[in-house]
Amino acid sequence: MTTSKTITGMINKLGPNEVFVFGSNLGGRHGAGAARLACEWGAVWGNPVGLQGQTYAIPTVDANVRKTLPLTEIQPYATEFINFARSHPELMFLLTDVGCGLAGLHAEDVAPLFSAALEVPNIRIHHKLMTVLCPSTSPSHPN
Repeated sequence: MTTSKTITGMINKLGPNEVFVFGSNLGGRHGAGAARLACEWGAVWGNPVGLQGQTYAIPTVDANVRKTLPLTEIQPYATEFINFARSHPELMFLLTDVGCGLAGLHAEDVAPLFSAALEVPNIRIHHKLMTVLCPSTSPSHPN
């Protein structure tokens, strides 16, 4: 396990094969935070989950954007994402600190949902999550 798996700082540009992985709501209303930024790279209004342009949505909030989903409801989406990334080695997935913004979750809660991502070579993980998954790692930039 190397620190090259770690993303630090804001993601403000994507390379041709990079995919921005963000937290969404079940209504697919990408109006704030990372979801709003994802619209610049192809996130589709009304689509709450999966690959959209150069983005991949993982729901963390209900359709009304009022209630954070329980971790047990987020887990299947996290697993689906990891399996999707495994099946698309031609893409590099940049996993943000999903759920740690508008949804109000903490990295300590969310990170375990993505522990299997450590074994997937084409997933880079935000340093907030990586600090929980691999406390001894030091952050480095993705490029």
